Amino acid sequence: MNRYYYDLHLHSCLSPCAEDDMTPANIAGMGSLCGLQLMALTDHNSCGNCRAFLSACRQYGIVGVPGMELTTAEEIHLVCLFPTLEAAEGFEAEVRTQRFPIKNKPAVFGNQLYMDAEDKVLGEEPNLLIPATKLDLEAGTALALAHGGAAFPAHIDRPSNGIIGILGNLPEKPFFPTLELNDPENRDQYVRDYGLEGRRMLCSSDSHRLESMRDASQWIELDDEPYSSQRVRDALICLLREGMV
Repeated sequence: MNRYYYDLHLHSCLSPCAEDDMTPANIAGMGSLCGLQLMALTDHNSCGNCRAFLSACRQYGIVGVPGMELTTAEEIHLVCLFPTLEAAEGFEAEVRTQRFPIKNKPAVFGNQLYMDAEDKVLGEEPNLLIPATKLDLEAGTALALAHGGAAFPAHIDRPSNGIIGILGNLPEKPFFPTLELNDPENRDQYVRDYGLEGRRMLCSSDSHRLESMRDASQWIELDDEPYSSQRVRDALICLLREGMV
């Protein structure tokens, strides 16, 4: 078992609410400066920049994880992480069919840029990525699991798009053994107020700007022997899936 300092909720310039300098290469570089060892890219309803992100992470010796922040039909944000790029892209292909074809207005919502690992713009997503999809919480979670991934509710301590803010509490099904807090200071209060004893609590930044990326403070222990980046990703997904029903 080894300790990994992580940030498992980050947005690139493909998310319209993220700044344009949140390129895959810049995120990986800033993560290295922050002392992070394990990072996930989780753009809104898309994995389109994950390939470039994984490549950029390799250049900095960081284990990159492909992911997505899925917006469910209830307007709940669900972080979905995958062990391989192929699994993430397969998941995205199905999510794409569940998105509403609303044209983006870059002047209003922001650009949605596809990038390569060297910060070259490859294209722009024409349809707005931030609206809710047709997938409800159960269907979105089941779809992530079907593609070999894991899912957990994002920033449960925020009223906007947080599962508790929207539903009032956590549902019995799907059962989430892992939850994400935006502010680690809220851990004890949420455990006490919502009966979350025994749940795994992750704290990630949900960064949309380079300057909001956090120095290494949150860590997770993973069984990474024999070591490889793929082994670390596999161990992470296995841990996050443990207890999911």
